[in-house]
Amino acid sequence: MTLIAHERFQGATDEPEYEIDDSAPTMAGAASITLKGLQKSFGGNSVLRGISLHIPAGQFVAVIGKSGCGKSTLLRILMGLDEPTAGELHFENADGLDAKANARIVFQEPRLLPWLSVVDNVVVGLGDKIDKRLARGEAEAVLAEVQLAEKAEEWPARLSGGQRQRVALARALVSKPGVLALDEPLGALDALTRISMQELLNRVWRELGFTAVLVTHDVSEAVHLADRVIVLEEGRIALDLAIPYPHPRRHGNPALAELEGRLLAAILGTNGGH
Repeated sequence: MTLIAHERFQGATDEPEYEIDDSAPTMAGAASITLKGLQKSFGGNSVLRGISLHIPAGQFVAVIGKSGCGKSTLLRILMGLDEPTAGELHFENADGLDAKANARIVFQEPRLLPWLSVVDNVVVGLGDKIDKRLARGEAEAVLAEVQLAEKAEEWPARLSGGQRQRVALARALVSKPGVLALDEPLGALDALTRISMQELLNRVWRELGFTAVLVTHDVSEAVHLADRVIVLEEGRIALDLAIPYPHPRRHGNPALAELEGRLLAAILGTNGGH
């Protein structure tokens, strides 16, 4: 697949567009992701140093590691906001064929448009190639999914931080993405709101079935949400750990705490086992 990324700043959403060979079929449903030898350098600074990874369609993967290890750079390449220096990135459909990914991202800041109502902020996620009445109906439906149906006509300034982040999530989900990237989307929330948002995100992912890639500094959050946690260290995969417990998961589960300990040891380099 030939992937050319264009940053798109309409409505300050920073959502990428992809220009892909017309011979590639359009993605329907969750996409799988394959990275082969992915590298990224900024001048003489090598940030990613040969990342090879396969993420099956519908899997929830969390990426963790120390600041500067390459987490956000990897996510930006997945979304087409940066291009790799070397290596390959493929999105594949259910038949294993290269395809155009409907990929969306949710940032730590909601980036809502203050002059638009909540429902119209969600409509932005559909672009301008859809009938306005149909777009509004779809936006209202996804607001109901994130438990904000009653806030559709409110202004963003009247919402709490958690509610604004739910609107940002709805804006990303309204186009039914095959891949949803999450760049520390819960990092600015208080502890109780963060747990509530984790439960909401887990439920929506299980119901809609998209492939999710979450970048987070929170090891507990990674273990609670993901099927699999990737630890990056200096631009390389230091640990690829499966989380073999069904969803939804209970906070305080001692088995999950043991996995958190393994991940923290890998990040801090205290176990010698990558």
